[in-house]
Amino acid sequence: METLFQDLRYAFRMLLKRPGFTAVAVLALALGIGANSAIFSVVNGVVLRALPYKDPESLMMVWSRRPLLQVLAGSQEFPVSAADFTDWRDQNQVFEQIAAFHTQPFNITAAGEPEFLGGVRASANLFSLLGIEAKLGRTFLPEEDQPGAGHVVVISHGLWERRFGSDPNIVGQKLTLNDEPYTVVGVMPPGFQFPRKGEMPAGYQFPRQADLYTTLAWTPNQIDNRGREFLAVVARLKPGVTVAQASADMDGIAERLKQQYPQFNANKEVLIVPLHQQVIGKVRTALLVLLGAVGFVLLIACANVANLLLARAASRQKEIAIRTALGASRSRVIRQLLTESVLLSLTGGTLGLLLSMWGVDLLMAISPANLPRVDAISVDVRVFAFTLAVSLLTGIVFGLVPAIQASKPDVNEALKEGGRTSSVGHNRFRSVLVVTEVALSLVLLIGAGLMIRSFVHLLNSSPGLKPQSVLTLDVGLPRTKYTGPQQAAFFQQVIERLKSLPGVQSAGAVYPLPLSGAEEGMGFGIEGRAALAPGEVNSAGPGWVSPDYFNVMGIPLLRGRELTERDGIDSPRVLVINEAMAARYFPDEDPIGKRVAFDQVNNTPNWREIVGVIGDVKHSALDSDPKPEMYFPFTQFPSFFMTLVVRTSGDPLNLVAAARSEVLAVKNDQPISNVHTMEELLSNSIAQRRFNMLLLSIFAGVALLLAAVGIYGVMSYSVAQRTHELGVRMALGAQTSHVLALVVKQGMTLALAGVGIGLAAAFALTRILESLLYGVSSTDPLTFTVIALLLASVAFVACYLPARRATKVDPMVALRYE
Repeated sequence: METLFQDLRYAFRMLLKRPGFTAVAVLALALGIGANSAIFSVVNGVVLRALPYKDPESLMMVWSRRPLLQVLAGSQEFPVSAADFTDWRDQNQVFEQIAAFHTQPFNITAAGEPEFLGGVRASANLFSLLGIEAKLGRTFLPEEDQPGAGHVVVISHGLWERRFGSDPNIVGQKLTLNDEPYTVVGVMPPGFQFPRKGEMPAGYQFPRQADLYTTLAWTPNQIDNRGREFLAVVARLKPGVTVAQASADMDGIAERLKQQYPQFNANKEVLIVPLHQQVIGKVRTALLVLLGAVGFVLLIACANVANLLLARAASRQKEIAIRTALGASRSRVIRQLLTESVLLSLTGGTLGLLLSMWGVDLLMAISPANLPRVDAISVDVRVFAFTLAVSLLTGIVFGLVPAIQASKPDVNEALKEGGRTSSVGHNRFRSVLVVTEVALSLVLLIGAGLMIRSFVHLLNSSPGLKPQSVLTLDVGLPRTKYTGPQQAAFFQQVIERLKSLPGVQSAGAVYPLPLSGAEEGMGFGIEGRAALAPGEVNSAGPGWVSPDYFNVMGIPLLRGRELTERDGIDSPRVLVINEAMAARYFPDEDPIGKRVAFDQVNNTPNWREIVGVIGDVKHSALDSDPKPEMYFPFTQFPSFFMTLVVRTSGDPLNLVAAARSEVLAVKNDQPISNVHTMEELLSNSIAQRRFNMLLLSIFAGVALLLAAVGIYGVMSYSVAQRTHELGVRMALGAQTSHVLALVVKQGMTLALAGVGIGLAAAFALTRILESLLYGVSSTDPLTFTVIALLLASVAFVACYLPARRATKVDPMVALRYE
């Protein structure tokens, strides 16, 4: 320990003796370590940290899988019918508990201003399955999940604080939800949310948090319904049961149900997904790519610092030679030099940790809204340990080879007055470091180039509508108070009132709204077609729309006519389909006049005539492929939940207050929610790709800068070492251009070697990015060529500046060098 403290004191003095060297090295390491710690904080919070439930490893999501539909739907996770869930619950041998739930909006119209709330209807055992207790009161009792008993509610901690002022007497109070009375029986603990982002497939849930929970309380008819699939299922494995065993058991149940109910279950399988995988599956790849990218940045920073240490070791050869001559062993010298490098890295790590705290705040500020588990991101003990480990490892990695090189000086040569020592080994290792820097930088730059090109392709793709100057706001009516015709009448009145507002060009209504995160699927039959095989189904996304909706959104009509006011409740049933549906189901014929049915009247198909074909709309996201969709007048098939859309002549947000007033004028306690412009929704749909591109571009830019500095440093050091040689050459008549070419050739040889290695590495590694790209191949030749030329150009400039300085050496001065 005494020797260690001696080494630390000496190392500290040596670092203070060269403040410029120390500052540059610490800053480079702080950037690399800080970026790594910041990204690791996100990975730790989102990917590595356990979910906040009891024994989260045993929690599973259980979905229906429809092989014939998953390609069309773009997903293999399908909701479950109440009857299927009941059979799963009663027949399985592998789950300790199993619960069903679905999201539902609620309007609260008492105890304050009317407000739209996100709600969850769930089995009574949901909270016990998750292992969560209420903070106040209790959760649900089994008998509260029986028909007619579902008017109890558990509220979230956030709603309790925000709307009820943390009232300790809230339990037992009555709330009016969707115009019905509910009794509060409990308040959940702070931070509890279920489902969270990612725990449900995109498009299945209302895009908001859960403010309250109530029971399913199914009627016998609902329990026996196999046609309506709307439930998500969560389960807890029994101790010792694996996912494979659970899948085998559930597959057996699915086979039995196929035999019993071929009309509904012929093409249904069961998919079990660990809850943690369900949450982070869509962002895992992107986060690990970013973590790998900052790892490259740290390696480049280490290479730069190693180069600095090699240059510094060359200037300390006389000192090390004296220490060796006085009896210092080689291991003792290496330990001293490693102490200096580790002290340097720990200083950089400390500063990097401070930078990471600021970086985490920045990352959370620019992170996309759909990034799951954002509340779990923080600089915690695990991040501290990671930073310490990275700092120590970094100090050893960049300090070991320079220490070994410096510990074996030519003592006789180094102690001569004015003698020059050979540094061939140093130069060779410095060259290897430069080649490595260039190769790593090229990989990052190509990755960033691919992401940028992908993002540009995405921005240039058409969403199928005109989002400019369109305001959107959600309205959900109480289903128990408003029947179908009343729902249609309400929205008709509101739309007419909105059209009369100053600055409004047109107004309409739709559900689900494109790019909102809500998405539906509906099976249908086609008149005159042969019956489908058991389990097969025609499927399209349904859309409830008002007559003027397509005009409001700027969706083009391709054939036939649009829906009009004449398509009312007493008119012949009609619908409009999109181009994707026409291409899939009517590929070689005109769909106009054809009839389809997705519901029945008195056990007879309720045929609806196709009267128009519109252009495809990117419904779920801008990077999604168009899916078959059919739109019908909401007056003929009403919906309790609609999104009002208003095209304005000015800023859409200026009309929010007026639009709210018009809704309240029709129903004085009706709240609105999710107020956005279509441009905001369009921007949000590509937020994840923007986030990935921005971070990878920043890391690549830092890498390019570090690589340029590294090349410049090596070439400057090489010119300084060769001053005597260059002076002799010029004294013997060498032209300035020859000296310039000689020095530039040396640097560009290293740079081009790095480019070659980097191209090979990038060709292999960028395949990881395939799932993150849109419209661009992971081996896009244009990107590879342009980035390689860019890096070569930067390397040339970094070589040219020291080379130009070399041509200005005075031969007389150079010949007297040392």
